[in-house]
This record gives sequence, structure tokens and C-alpha cells, in this order.
Amino acid sequence: MRIGELHGRGRPVFSFEFFPPKTAEGANALMATVADLEEALDPDFVSVTYGAGGSTRDRSVEVVARIQRELDTTAMAHLTCVASTEGEIAEVVERLASNGIENILALRGDRPQGEGAVQPHPTPGGFAHATDLTEFLASSWQVDIGGACYPEGHLESTSAEDDLKWTKVKVEKGAKFLITQLFFDNKHYFDFVARARKAGIEVPIVPGIMPITNVAQIERFTKMCGAKIPQELADRLHRVQEDPALVMATGIEHAIKQCRKLLEGGAPGLHFYTLNKSHATRSILAAVRRD
Repeated sequence: MRIGELHGRGRPVFSFEFFPPKTAEGANALMATVADLEEALDPDFVSVTYGAGGSTRDRSVEVVARIQRELDTTAMAHLTCVASTEGEIAEVVERLASNGIENILALRGDRPQGEGAVQPHPTPGGFAHATDLTEFLASSWQVDIGGACYPEGHLESTSAEDDLKWTKVKVEKGAKFLITQLFFDNKHYFDFVARARKAGIEVPIVPGIMPITNVAQIERFTKMCGAKIPQELADRLHRVQEDPALVMATGIEHAIKQCRKLLEGGAPGLHFYTLNKSHATRSILAAVRRD
């Protein structure tokens, strides 16, 4: 099923995101984790992130295809354009299509280490931006295309207005839904949605939720993407950071409250960044669905 159709059913759409493991054994373990969440929570779709290089790219395609085929659930493939030619991207999309994948999240991806931080440089015969990749996909394949958006602004944007302008271009080029970068203060999400609607962006804007299970890890992630941890939450986490169980409990409690307020405020669904683990996501979504 296409994700656009899922959003047309009039109820929240819940989804989980995983990353491809590095080994065949890891792939089997991931399938078990996905199957566990699938059986317990019946998500509307599952997505798999993309590794642009060689064997990692192949495993991304393999895992997303296995999820859709073996678990009989809607799967969305992530696809990046950095460090790839148009021909290489087309080959991957054809492989996805041949495996029945009808949903793709179009992303630029992280530039190779050592490249300058001002502007990306496309691989010769490739694309520099997610907007270019979105247009390419929309021109040649019958797939539902998603895009990323950034409630607190993209790290490389010169302003919130500039960031919103390029988000709108993604939609104009063919993105049918948007998934946000992680955030922990709902005000950022609701402010962004209000600005997006005012700018004429009408597609679903789905909040991306990352359960906090490790203090050092989440501080590293937020530094990389520019998201901020509210001071009150940061203080609570630091008070318990030496106790993994209390860190997880604190993170789950915050995420449950966050998700409830998002849905009450009209968010069209929730997209969970699972980090390939099931416990926190399972606890959060189970609590939200009991409401």
C-alpha cells in the first residue's frame, strides 16, 4: 500500500524506522525485532535507512524487500543521492520496484568525510540535493515519495525562511508527505507546521520521534542534527545518567507525553526512530494507543 493512501484513511499513521545491519546475522536479528513489533503493535508501515556504499546499499535493499515480502507489511525504502550517479540511483530504484516497494523517502544523505561544510558538490552525473532526487523519482517511477523536514531548521540553512522555501520545493517536485527530524519540544513542531501551512505546504507533516535510551548517544545525535533537548529534560537525564534503567524510564515517560500532545494537537501520525530496538518504542506506542 502507498503511504499517501494510509494518510487518507482519517486516522493516525504509525511507523517505525530501522537501519540496515552490517552482517547476515544482524539482518536475521533485525527481522526478529521487526516481526516482534509488527505482531505486537501492527504499524502502518516500516522504513529502512540507506547506506550509499556497496554492500551496505545492497543490504538496505535486501532488508526492506524482506520486510515487505516476509512480514507482509508496507515498507518504505530510504534513498540518498550523495556520492551516486543518476544511473546508480536508477538501478537501485528498479531493484526496489521489482521487489514491490512503492514508497521511497528521498534524501540527500551525508556527504563523504572531508568535504567542505558550506555546500554539497554532486558526484559527476548525480544530484546535489534531495529536491533534485525527488524530481528524478517523480519523473520516472510510480512511487509515493516522502521528504525530510526540520522543525528547528536544517544545520546548513541560512534562515528558517530559506529552510522552509526548500521544503516547499520538495513538495512541488513530488513529495507527498514529510517526516520531521527528531525534536523534543512540541512547540518546534507546531510552529513549523503553522509556517508550512501558511506557505502553502498541504501534505501530511509527520513528527519523527526518537525515544531517549542513552544520554551520551542522544547528546551526540542532537549535536549532529541541530536539535535541542529542553533544559528541564536535560537536567532530569543528567541526574539519572549513571542508571541505564532510569534513563530509559525517563526517556519513555517524556516520549509518551510528547506523543499524546502531538496527536491531540492534530499530528497525522508518529514516525519512531527505533535504533533497531523494540522495548522503548513498544512501550511508548502501546501507552499512546491505550488513550
